[in-house]
Amino acid sequence: MPQHHSIRKSRPLLVALALLAAGPAHAADIRVVSSGGFAQAYKNLAAEYERTSGDHLLSEWGPSMGTTAKAIPARLARGERIDVVIMVGDALDKLMDAGRLVPGTKVVLANSPIACAVRHGVAKPDISTTDGLRKAFLEARKVAYSDSASGEYIEGKLMMKLDIAEQMQGKAAKIPATPVGEIIAHGEADFGCQQRSELMPVKGIDIVGLLPPEVQLMTEFSAALVRDARQPEAGRALLRFLASPANAAAIEATGLQPAAAPAAH
Repeated sequence: MPQHHSIRKSRPLLVALALLAAGPAHAADIRVVSSGGFAQAYKNLAAEYERTSGDHLLSEWGPSMGTTAKAIPARLARGERIDVVIMVGDALDKLMDAGRLVPGTKVVLANSPIACAVRHGVAKPDISTTDGLRKAFLEARKVAYSDSASGEYIEGKLMMKLDIAEQMQGKAAKIPATPVGEIIAHGEADFGCQQRSELMPVKGIDIVGLLPPEVQLMTEFSAALVRDARQPEAGRALLRFLASPANAAAIEATGLQPAAAPAAH
């Protein structure tokens, strides 16, 4: 057989192999906005999802509540095109009730405890009891907490439970947008509290411990599909992946308590 006939016959096979090597022909770009509490877990899982699905995650960050421009409710209110949101469960439920999210798509991912931190290398106060926590607040020069779920609790309830609301006026500050750990690391506060999962990735701080059980608040983090998402089916697939028991260990490693039980081996 002439050589040019062999080349002509093999050409379709070469094209097919090239297409297979290029990956899925219709990979989706999924736009995701996650609040800080689940951000590190999401970052750790993103590469595996992209590898196994062929989809591409366009990831952004914003608080679950508050009035900053990057806050998830504000983004949806001004019509930003987002496929999936990951945020505090109570705030997600409000968006669901308001018709911003697709009913029935909510998945609970994890629960998050609040922890406190100081600048790296300084003495750590003992906050294992409410008396110790009260002392740590009162002795701090400046205290920082977030403008999201943990900060709302600290400002609205914890200070009153500790009976220090008046004493903390003027030296306790709610921090919009910036992680509390960064404020502490830069020396702008010498004590602060936020979701443990948000403190753990920050360099330059030491986590003192969790709030004592009697004043602890566990915050649910959930995800859902946004109404009018451009990639609804790919978004649903991502939600199934994030909620899979196979990912429980990766979520737990970031300081969260996974909602799904680990997969059996």
